[in-house]
Amino acid sequence: MSTYQWFVFFLLIQIIHFLGTWKLYKSAGRKSWEAAIPVYNAIVLMKIIKRPTWWTILLFVPIINLIIFPVIWVETLRSFGKRSTLDTFLGIVTLGLYIYYVNYTQKLNYVADRSLIPQNKTADTISSLLFAVIVATLVHTYLIQPFTIPTSSLEKSLLVGDFLFVSKMNYGARVPMTTIALPMVHDSIPFTKLKSYLIKPQLPYMRLPGIQNIDRTDIVVFNWPVDTVFKFFDTSKRRAYKPVDKKSNYVKRCVGIPGDNLLIKDGIIYIDGKILQLTERAKPQFSYKVAFDGKTPVNLEYLFQDLSITDPAFFTNDTKRDTLFLSALTEIGAERFKNTPGITAVIRQISTAADFSVFPHNNKWNRDNYGPIYIPEQGKTVPLNAETLPFYKAIITDYENNDLKVNGSEIRINGKIATSYTFGQNYYWMMGDNRHNSEDSRYWGFVPQNHIVGKPVFIWLSVDPNGKGLNKIRWDRVFTTVSGEGQPQSYFKLFLLGLVIFFVGEYFWKKRKAAKI
Repeated sequence: MSTYQWFVFFLLIQIIHFLGTWKLYKSAGRKSWEAAIPVYNAIVLMKIIKRPTWWTILLFVPIINLIIFPVIWVETLRSFGKRSTLDTFLGIVTLGLYIYYVNYTQKLNYVADRSLIPQNKTADTISSLLFAVIVATLVHTYLIQPFTIPTSSLEKSLLVGDFLFVSKMNYGARVPMTTIALPMVHDSIPFTKLKSYLIKPQLPYMRLPGIQNIDRTDIVVFNWPVDTVFKFFDTSKRRAYKPVDKKSNYVKRCVGIPGDNLLIKDGIIYIDGKILQLTERAKPQFSYKVAFDGKTPVNLEYLFQDLSITDPAFFTNDTKRDTLFLSALTEIGAERFKNTPGITAVIRQISTAADFSVFPHNNKWNRDNYGPIYIPEQGKTVPLNAETLPFYKAIITDYENNDLKVNGSEIRINGKIATSYTFGQNYYWMMGDNRHNSEDSRYWGFVPQNHIVGKPVFIWLSVDPNGKGLNKIRWDRVFTTVSGEGQPQSYFKLFLLGLVIFFVGEYFWKKRKAAKI
């Protein structure tokens, strides 16, 4: 929906509210016209139903308002003596329109001194649960959200089985675009293949101010721009349409920011002609072939365990077993193999053949030799022609919602001939550290600013899928930070110490308080 459409919708809601409640306002000792003034009418209503004025804010917070509106409907009915289970049921299932019936057909008796304390245990439990859901949804949407790492694309930095807290505040929390959705779930209802949201209406993209910009080498969570997850909803189609904020969540390292010129040569990333300097915690991995002399025994199990190699490894010839292929090995790991008796060569595998699967699918580049490519910056203009259009076609049509038509060498955008294009938002280039086992920007292109979700800041738990018993938990990764200088340090012991101090302190405080009484 456009801004104009949302404005019309908002005015329509105000008219509906006024027509359905003006008599209620009058019965409560207020003026009828107060029910017609946008925002002010909500503040007055909170006074009528004896609820805090700040609840008004919740009515305008996407997703949260879906929870608070039914509460307001029920509270309004109860403020006028409609407390039965049937009244509550009708108020909710009619989406509040039952209030119209009360407003025009019932004798209105405003209960000015009604008790706000739940009258039974069930009501108290429901009230507590609603409050907990509202608080959790606010935290989940605007402050911090838990994620888990399902793949090895950032292996060595983030491991499969890491459970993260992702900050929405660092880059600025994105206001939900999908306005009707279940709270605290993503694109589907858990344990089902049912959508957890309605596609319409959609809010325009808005983001709260952040405390930092996305920097090169930051690990970032974002919505996968070309989401082709098709196992939900409609299996007859390879690609399922999803709103931006309901596309699958990905986590990669940002290696290119708006305005950069990126080049990958023999697997090494160059930005504006200079090698990209990664942080100490980033450990790029590549594919290697390891050759053996066939005489000296090599303890591969020990090497794999010592180097924490979990990605696929296999002998290219099971009979001779003289050449081992490793799909993910760091430079340090490669050196370790080279210095192992019985190993004659460790050769990094560099792709040289053109690969049609890499973006923009023009069969020129491959995963190790790629570019140069310009990463679009908001407000910058680029020439448009047959050679440049493949790079920016998705931006023009999918990400910035323009109508694009190409007729021979003629390019039209929104009906007008275009020889250039000015970008409406910033874009980023995301890649995995596990270079040969990562589906990233090399295969589907740029990540728009409006797809950015947040920044991983903390690993609160790490579970080894192959571990057993207590060893299933990677204790050295529990309560470690994702970013920072040097190697990760666990704060788990400090956390336990803090818990002990808290509970011991609370015990003595209560004991001292009891003694005074």
